[in-house]
Amino acid sequence: MPDNRTFLEMIAPNVEDAVARGLFELGVDEENVEVEVLDHGDPAEGRQARVRLTVRPEDSQPEDTTVTAARSALQELLTKLRVRGRIFVQWAEDDGGADDGEERPLILDVRGDDLGMLIGHKGETLSALQYITRLIVAKRLGKQANIVVDVESYKSRRADQLKRLAKRIADQALQQGRTMTLEPMPPNERRIIHIALRDHPDVTTESVGEGRSRKVTVIPKAKE
Repeated sequence: MPDNRTFLEMIAPNVEDAVARGLFELGVDEENVEVEVLDHGDPAEGRQARVRLTVRPEDSQPEDTTVTAARSALQELLTKLRVRGRIFVQWAEDDGGADDGEERPLILDVRGDDLGMLIGHKGETLSALQYITRLIVAKRLGKQANIVVDVESYKSRRADQLKRLAKRIADQALQQGRTMTLEPMPPNERRIIHIALRDHPDVTTESVGEGRSRKVTVIPKAKE
């Protein structure tokens, strides 16, 4: 049978760069390809390295359409921005933290060198990148998708800050004996607050508002 697998040959100053560029062009992770070094190159002779990357066939079901659309959309945006990075994709753990029936987030984490420009001041550029990615995916799938775009796990550090904030607000709600309302947050950040406090013995959380004004409230439990 003919081999219908996707492959790409790439030339670069060294093998590592050739592999990285090939992964970027193919839009896949390293574990999903077979790498064959065709030429290690020789700087003294002015010869560059050459590799062939072959995408491994899927052993399971075809990739989820949301994953495919999201990865493709973000890769296209990175290419237009002339940013070289690798996209790692994973679904957030299904830990019961979904906010009012919102689907589990699909996380796209861009990794590479010198990616600060993708984050911007207080994450503003990253938020815009996520917004545009969601628009493209929604248009292609004909439905909204809960997609989180991250860069070098920047948002995971933000998550740690939100967890500390959740505990502090819970303490204030109990001290003052009243409901405390946080600033408006996107779905993935509200979700972090809900999860951080879901097992708290003395407070509960709810989301109120619509669209971008939606926010989390922390409510002291009534004493029996």
